[in-house]
Formats: sequence, C-alpha cells, structure tokens
Amino acid sequence: MVFSSLNFMFRFLPVFLLIYFLVPGRFRNIVLLVGSLIFYGFGEPRYILLLIMSVLVNYFLARAMAANQHRNTLKRLFLILAVLYDVGTLLFFKYSNFIVSNVEMVSGKEFDFPRIMLPLGISFYTFQILSYVADVYCERIPCEMSLMQLGAYLCMFPKLLEGPIVPYSTIAEDLKPYRITVDCFEEGLRVFTLGLGSKILLANRFGQAWNSLAIVGYESLSTPTAWLGAGAYTLQIYFDFHGYSLMAIGLGQMLGFHLPANFNHPYTASSITDFWKRWHITLTDWFRTYIYIPLGGNRCGAVRMFFNMFIVWLLTGFWHGASWNFILWGLYHFVLLVLERLFLKSYLDRSKILSRIYTLIAVMCGWVIFAITDIREIGIYFSRMFTFHMGVDFKEPFVTYGLFFIPGILLSTPFFQKLYEKQKKSLAGTMILLVAFWVSVIVMVDSVYSPFLYLGF
Repeated sequence: MVFSSLNFMFRFLPVFLLIYFLVPGRFRNIVLLVGSLIFYGFGEPRYILLLIMSVLVNYFLARAMAANQHRNTLKRLFLILAVLYDVGTLLFFKYSNFIVSNVEMVSGKEFDFPRIMLPLGISFYTFQILSYVADVYCERIPCEMSLMQLGAYLCMFPKLLEGPIVPYSTIAEDLKPYRITVDCFEEGLRVFTLGLGSKILLANRFGQAWNSLAIVGYESLSTPTAWLGAGAYTLQIYFDFHGYSLMAIGLGQMLGFHLPANFNHPYTASSITDFWKRWHITLTDWFRTYIYIPLGGNRCGAVRMFFNMFIVWLLTGFWHGASWNFILWGLYHFVLLVLERLFLKSYLDRSKILSRIYTLIAVMCGWVIFAITDIREIGIYFSRMFTFHMGVDFKEPFVTYGLFFIPGILLSTPFFQKLYEKQKKSLAGTMILLVAFWVSVIVMVDSVYSPFLYLGF
C-alpha cells in the first residue's frame, strides 16, 4: 500500500486517524505501532517479522550498551553485533541477487540460489535504526527504555518506506503524549495534498514520457529527443520523490510529528556540492554524520579527505540499488565533487548563470546513468545527447506531455514555495488545493498503478 492509492487514502487512513485521535494520548504510540505494522503488512506480509525483529534486536542490544556504559569492550561488542545484524540483513536481502549474478557471469556457472525479494523500505529503516544504536553508543542520546516507543519510531508508517531518514533524537519529544492542534493537522493536510499532486499530476506524466523512449529504443532517438527525455526523467524523479516526502511530512504533521524536509529546490543549485545540500537532505546528513566524519572527514589532509569522500559516494551509489549503474552514478558525483574542491568551484563562483547551467546539465547526465541499468545503453544514450543525430523524432510523448514541462519547471523553483506560503490559508489557496486533490483522485481512478521510484531502493 502506498500513499497515492485509493485504498490508503479512503480506507486505511480514515480508520487509522479515527482510532488514533479517539484513544487517550498515552496509547497513541501503541496505535501508531500496530497501525504501521498493518500498513506494512498490506505491501509486504512475508517480511513483517523481519521488521519486528529489527526493532527487538536493536532494542535489546541498545539496552545492553546502556547497561555497560563504563565497560568499553562490552559496549563496543554490543555495537558491533547490532551493526553486523543490521548491515548483514540489508546485504543479504538487497544484494544477494546482485552478488550471485555477478559471480555467475564471471565464473560462467549457474548456481542453484533462490532469488530473493527485496523487503519494502529496508534501506530506509535500516539506516534509521543504525543511527539510533550509533547515537546510544556515542551517548548522544539516552537509550530508549520503552519498546513500544522505539517500535513506534522505527515503524512509523509516514516515513517507513521511503523516509525521510530521521534520527531518533529528532522526534523523540514528539513521541511523548501531547495535544495535537487543529492548525497543525490542517497544515499536514495541505502538505499531503501538495505531495499527492506532485506525484499524480506531474511525476507520472514525466514518467510516461521517459518510459516511451525505452520502448522505441535509445539508438533511434534524435539528439533533441534525447535531451527532452533526460529532462523528463530529471523532473519525474524530483516530483516523484519530493512528492512522497511531502506526503510523509504532511502525514507526520497530522499525527503530531515534525519530520525534516528532504528537498530544498535542488535544481536551482549553483554546483554539485550545493546540489547535495538540497537533494535527499536526510540521506546526505546520515552519510556525513555516521560515515564521513567517523572516517576523519576533512580533518586528515587532502588525500585522506578524498579517500573518505570516495567511500561515502561508493556507498551512496550502492545504497540506491544493487546494480552497476548506481555505483557508477555515485562515483560520477564523487568525481564532480572532487573537481569542485580542487579548482572548479572557484570558476563557478564567477558566474551564477553559468554555474547553474553547468549544475543542471551535470545533474541531468547523472540521472541518465541512474535511470538506465544497462551500462552499454547508457553509452548509447550519451552518444545521442552529445553527438548530433537526426534519428527518429519521437514527438508523441512530448506533444502529449509537453505542457507539463512548464508547470514542472516553475514548481521546482523557490517562486512557487514563496507563493504557497503567502496564499496557503487564503480562500483561493484552499480552493486550488481542493481542486488539485480531487483531480488527482480522478486521475488515480482512471490510471494504471504507478509506484514511487524510491520504493525500489
């Protein structure tokens, strides 16, 4: 079950909210935990025990760390056990197929190894529970003694499947019983509606345009069509993932939780360094806090700093998916970030316009690598982009969906955010959101199911 489904919006959510607000505040975490497990069970009934085990194992190992605060060896042992369990589980379920298929390719042999289905949300909830045990170990936060509260944190359905990746300290206070205001609930509804419209009315349209190119074949594309396709995917992945994040944040606000923003107009960035301060912010923060800084960050000289960056971006690519194109995408961004640190940033600072053009082109090229899993086909697509080809002008998707580029480009800039903040409580603003909501619902009724892109990560 995903947020942009009729089952979620008109069956699960109303029943859940009714129960959540009827019970006394001290029981809301129980309702949240049980409701989140039911929500997860709709999509992944076979892996619901895996999620519960993650809560139990990390709860008891964190308790063991807290009980041995002054016994460093034991404390470190329990941390290692937690990391081995969490990372081992992620590696097994997400990367076994990738590892086996590559071994088969190199060895020329086929192994009788069962193909493993990827549990929904495992990349996201694993990183969240790793942040919790790391923070308990480093004594940044006290160990949570309530199993129910820790379970509600990890399994909270607004952020369970695609984040935001939220450290426990960020919402620990929100898990305590308190009165939820009408204003907070209303703002949550508004933000949820913005996210729904982003996904249904924009992301899915751009996705249809992009997918149509794969059907025709990249070798057949003209250069203008290849660039339009890259632009379509660039907008699709933004409105898809940003839309989900807005829906998650909105749902969190309805329930009394303040989830952090995941995006800050990334396509207006003036460098790749700036882009990664604006795109998937909670993932970037996670890698900086729990990988880059513990490795030494930028405090150990240039060579070590670049090595630390290499590890972070290799892992960033690998985290996104068990495929070579994701690893290549991570290393592509690593190379650009290194070049900016060495000399490129000083040139970019001289012209705001040129720096934004460079960044947008670099990001679009990165998304081509991200979107196409076959390395050979990535090369073909780039050949269509950067060496002029007449090819076949496959105009149909862009005639059909071309008008969506105008609102797509405008809505990815800060202008719309400022306008929304001014008008969100006005009658006109409310009416526009209502229209957007019901148009989205009508489109959902008549459309083929289109899952969020990041559900596969």
